Amino acid sequence: MIQFAHPWLYAGALAVPLAIWIWQRGRGVALRFPAGATLESLPAGKERHRRWLGSALVSLGLIFLIAALAGPRWPDMRTRITTEGIAMAMVVDVSGSMAEPDFQWGRERISRLEAVKRAFHLFVKGGRGPKDEQFEGRTHDQICLVTFSARPQSSWPLTLSHDPLLRILDEERPRSLPTEAQTNIGDAIIWALDRLGDSRTQRRIIVLLSDGEHNVPPPALKPRQAAQLAAALHVPIYAIDAGGTLPPKDGGISSQALNSSEAEAGSRTLQAVASLTGGRYFHAHDAQSLLSVCGQIDRLERQEMASFQYRRYYEAYPWFGAAALICLSTLAFLGRTFWLKVP
Repeated sequence: MIQFAHPWLYAGALAVPLAIWIWQRGRGVALRFPAGATLESLPAGKERHRRWLGSALVSLGLIFLIAALAGPRWPDMRTRITTEGIAMAMVVDVSGSMAEPDFQWGRERISRLEAVKRAFHLFVKGGRGPKDEQFEGRTHDQICLVTFSARPQSSWPLTLSHDPLLRILDEERPRSLPTEAQTNIGDAIIWALDRLGDSRTQRRIIVLLSDGEHNVPPPALKPRQAAQLAAALHVPIYAIDAGGTLPPKDGGISSQALNSSEAEAGSRTLQAVASLTGGRYFHAHDAQSLLSVCGQIDRLERQEMASFQYRRYYEAYPWFGAAALICLSTLAFLGRTFWLKVP
């Protein structure tokens, strides 16, 4: 079916009758004779044909010209381009315990939060890990960042521009103030769901990483309550338990061992959150297992979706323009040759 890029230009067709009237009025008197009555009996000759044919050529020429300017075209084909893209909320614990330097990255011992930054960089942008782990990256995903300790904070909204998001993540530091020492997992999930509500993609997920138990009193929402809301919205949660193990020094007892009951409670909470939403629970006790978890999530969340489509067209305006040129050129040729002769 023929289409027009600028159909509003067809309003110019209203001026065609005016153009014909001006053209016919533009012909000057060819012969002055005082006794015109004696000429009435003569045949009309070529004048009548000139008027009708000339009007037709002017009309067709202007109509073809307006049609060419309106951009006539026929669709050739429609192409759908598929990509692997979803909407993802990265929810990262930045409480004080994330400063614990118990993650080994190659030959370097780093904090839990630093390991999370490096792992998420590979997960989002792609690249190779310290042991040549290959990540393709999530180029076509809409990703947002929510950080939390005692209170959640929406650090970056859903975006396909991942570089500024990762720069914001790099600037995060573990919270050291006593008022920010708690871990508010429930409200962080709610904030992530709110951000994912801006997405129009069919697949939405939350990647939640924490190393502790939710320990914020009401009115903060409990993690299981937030998980029930996520389940109702069909948003699975991949819960990553980043509670590593720091080897004891001089035969002493590690700080993690002293808080083993809290760590177990945190693991149970994350397991419940993942189970209620149809997601999965992972335990990342060191940098290598954290990279392995990111690789598993990366493989699980590869989904084909149509990102955009476009049409190719056969442009017809040259043909209409050529037709207009032929009509107007024929009119000009006849006006300067055959129509100059006296009948």
